[in-house]
Amino acid sequence: MSKSINVGYLTKLSMPTLRGFILTLSLVGTAAHAQTADFWGTRLPDQPTQFIFGYGSLINTPSRNATVAKPVAAIPVRVSAAFGYVRSWSDRARSGFTALGLRRPFDGEGPMTINGVIYPVAGNDMSAFDEREKGYVRVEVPRALIEAVSWQQLPAQGTVWVYVPKADGEAPGEGLPAADARFPLVESYIDVVIEGGLEYGPEFAREIIETTRDWSPYWLNDRTLARRPWVFDKQFAAVDALLSRSAPCFAQRAFSEDYAAASAAIAKRKGDACLREARGR
Repeated sequence: MSKSINVGYLTKLSMPTLRGFILTLSLVGTAAHAQTADFWGTRLPDQPTQFIFGYGSLINTPSRNATVAKPVAAIPVRVSAAFGYVRSWSDRARSGFTALGLRRPFDGEGPMTINGVIYPVAGNDMSAFDEREKGYVRVEVPRALIEAVSWQQLPAQGTVWVYVPKADGEAPGEGLPAADARFPLVESYIDVVIEGGLEYGPEFAREIIETTRDWSPYWLNDRTLARRPWVFDKQFAAVDALLSRSAPCFAQRAFSEDYAAASAAIAKRKGDACLREARGR
C-alpha cells in the first residue's frame, strides 16, 4: 500500500467503498500494533499454589505418578535442620511394614537436614495425596527453610506441605514406634526410595541413607526373586552398594525363608544394637 493517500482519489469513492477502505486501514493498524506487543513478564494462567515435599517413596517418579492423573515434574531440594525433624523408620504401614516418616528428635539428639523433592499438586487438589498418606498429617514447611540443590529454582509462590506420621493422642512426629518383627523394614520399599534418589545421582541417594535414622536389624529382603534380583530390578546392584556402605544393619538383612529365625534371635537377645547405634549417630 502506498505511504501517501491521494485525497482527490478518496472523494471519488462511493460511500460503501470508502467505508471498506477505512476498515482496511484500521485492520492494518491493529495488525501492526499486535506485532509490536511485548509479553515479557507474562506468566501462564492457573499456576499451582500447593506443593508437596516428598522425602520417602514420593521421591521416586513412578511411585509419585501412581497417585496422579498425569506425570508430575519434581525438583530436588533439601530442608534445613531448623525445621526440627528427623527422617526415620518410624511409620507403621497398615500392610505390615515400617515406612519412612519424620519424627521429633529424642532427648540429646539434634534434628537433621532432609533431602527429597518438591512437586506441584495438579489443580491444587490435595485429596489424592491425603488419601495415599493416611496416618500422616500435613505440616507446612517454611519456604525459608528449603533450598534447591540443582539448577532448578524453587517455585516463586505457593505453600509447601510435608506429611508427618501421627500416633494416637500424640503431636505429629512424636511417640512413633520403631520397626519390630511384625513391622520390619522391607527391601522392596527401600528399593523404591533409593532408586528415586538415584534419579538425581548417587550422592543424592547416599544422602538419603545417611540422613535417615532408626535403621533396624528387623530387615526383610522381600524382593521378587530376592536371590536373583537382576531379573526384576536392574538397579539392585547400585542400591545394594549404597546400602552396604552407609546403612546400619544392612549385613543383617534376611531372605524371607530366614527372616523368622533371624527376628527370633534378635528378640531373644532382648536388645537392638543397630537401633541404639542409629539413634546415637
